[in-house]
Amino acid sequence: MVNWTGMYDCRGNVDRVPELLDRAEREGGAEAWTELGYRLCLEDDLVFPASFAALPRLVRLASSDQRARALAGTIVRRAAGHHGCDDLFADCAGTIAEFRVLLDRYLTSRPDDYLAAFLDLLAVNAQYHWSAALGDFTDDFYHLACPHCGAEVTIAIGDYGRYAAIRDWNLGDVERRDLRPAAGEELSGTGRWMHDTAVRDGQEELAAGIRYLFGRAECPRCASVFNIADEYTSAECPAP
Repeated sequence: MVNWTGMYDCRGNVDRVPELLDRAEREGGAEAWTELGYRLCLEDDLVFPASFAALPRLVRLASSDQRARALAGTIVRRAAGHHGCDDLFADCAGTIAEFRVLLDRYLTSRPDDYLAAFLDLLAVNAQYHWSAALGDFTDDFYHLACPHCGAEVTIAIGDYGRYAAIRDWNLGDVERRDLRPAAGEELSGTGRWMHDTAVRDGQEELAAGIRYLFGRAECPRCASVFNIADEYTSAECPAP
């Protein structure tokens, strides 16, 4: 039983969220879910003590309600930010493990919101970086610096092409070099898990995009070859 004392939401209230959870479970109305989303996950990636206090119940409802599943996923994704509730999130370890199993099972059903649930599962597995960065590979761009010459390189993975290029303000992407995708068996770690999950669930375009993202690129300026995922992670998540 959650002790809601001190578990304030975005309005500073400690009693409104449990009331809304009761209404959402009992009636399933859109109004209750909309207000819950507002109070637990305010814009600008903010979450609150009530967000983590509500997580166990949201996960319990998530097996039968897409709105609960999506809201729980949003809370977990935002757990990587600065919210001052690290102890509360740590207390949710059992809930997170339960949510991991639920999301993995949900993905095997190949739902219409597959990518959103896939990103939630990445966050549940503490892969917050890729949860925030990964797209559907129809119109994806990743910007990084060549590790050898420092040139600013644009990596494109989409329907229009899969290449490394130098972005020119007037000319667009110039000096294009085709990317070199990794074979599935060459992948390891997070890349291998992401790829194998997408393959398991028949998500061919997602799996192909992951092979390119975790493959190699040639710098258009110095012709050196580097691992795309490693350099992008280094650019977005520099070592402390």
